[in-house]
Amino acid sequence: MASCHLLRLSVVSTSTRPSKLKHEIFNSRRINPAARYHCHSSLSLNLKSTSFHCDRKLQKRTTFLLNSALGLGGSNTRTHFSFSAANKTSCHVKLRATAVPDNNAGESAKPNELLKTLQLGVMFVVWYSLNIYFNIFNKQVLKVFPHPTTVSAFQFGCGTMLVLFMWALNLHKRPTINRSQFEAIFLLAAGHTVGNLLTNISLGKVAVSFTHTIKAMEPFFTVLLSVLFLGERPSVWVVASLVPIVGGVALASFTETSFNWIGFGSAMASNLTNQSRNVYSKKVMVKEDALDNINLFSVMTITSFILLVPITVLIDGIKLSPSYLQYAASQGLNVREFLVRSLLAGFCFHSYQQISYMILQMVSPVTHSVGNCVKRVVVIVSSMIFFQTSVSTINALGTGIALAGVFLYSRAKRIKPTPKVA
Repeated sequence: MASCHLLRLSVVSTSTRPSKLKHEIFNSRRINPAARYHCHSSLSLNLKSTSFHCDRKLQKRTTFLLNSALGLGGSNTRTHFSFSAANKTSCHVKLRATAVPDNNAGESAKPNELLKTLQLGVMFVVWYSLNIYFNIFNKQVLKVFPHPTTVSAFQFGCGTMLVLFMWALNLHKRPTINRSQFEAIFLLAAGHTVGNLLTNISLGKVAVSFTHTIKAMEPFFTVLLSVLFLGERPSVWVVASLVPIVGGVALASFTETSFNWIGFGSAMASNLTNQSRNVYSKKVMVKEDALDNINLFSVMTITSFILLVPITVLIDGIKLSPSYLQYAASQGLNVREFLVRSLLAGFCFHSYQQISYMILQMVSPVTHSVGNCVKRVVVIVSSMIFFQTSVSTINALGTGIALAGVFLYSRAKRIKPTPKVA
């Protein structure tokens, strides 16, 4: 690629004595493979010429100073001057730097792109890893401590501490929220709270792999709710992609050895709740003063924690008190192991969602959706291996069909509808 500088320079002197000449540079444009922008600047140069009759000396001196100041020097730049002198006290100079191939610009852009790709790849690996560990630790906790409401509140509490820590250290700028923003976020947080609580209820009742197979139905609820509340009409390809999703989940459910109606129903309800949250956010959060994704998730986490604490006390009581843990220990609970796994699950729970929002800011929603589909496959396979979940051939086939449908759905969303000819 060529690196191009287009400049126009005006030099004016009102005296024939040594003076400080102002060079006003305008309409400056630099084009390279990585960026395109306009630059307006000015600089001052001291020219020691006492007379403008010395065109050669003035040209040589000005060329040297400008090339040094603007970075136009070197073999890749050719600078041209044209002079016009109305009288001895006035001089106008025009400068033009011609476009020439600049290999350094292209070479410098490649490492930046490679670094960004590498960073994104590492973030995807961390996202998947944290999700795997969350599901493993969370399932282990729910096996020995069957109180999903308390577990969910504890996880939101861990997230709240991490958010406050992030803001306190200025790792991310703390937002300023007005009343209308909070009203919208409050409803999103309510859906976020219920959705995660229902997911934990399902994980406590059925296998991790089965819960995530059911959650592959999310696109179905997205399309349904978008039609009902946003008036969006899905394309034929989107509707067609829902067939293998529904069929695959149905096939996997009929052959699931750990099938439980509470686990199945809560996972389906979490799909409905989470997608209602997403559709609502699409409807109300498209504003100029909307929060960025990271702060939006952070405020939702804190609000969810505040909402869930009183509900937890009403449903479970205070289960994490020293007296209750002492009683649980007398019943065979390894309290130390339980607390360590709970803390790790809480950390992974918040961190994987935080990184998910960070990735969403770097890539398109469709790319993020494909990444989420791959993540679900990784979680299902890893949980099967870790917990040694027995899976029949038909069950595995149903899970595979459902996940293939999710992938097709993400691809179908990229197909633009053909505009109707009037």
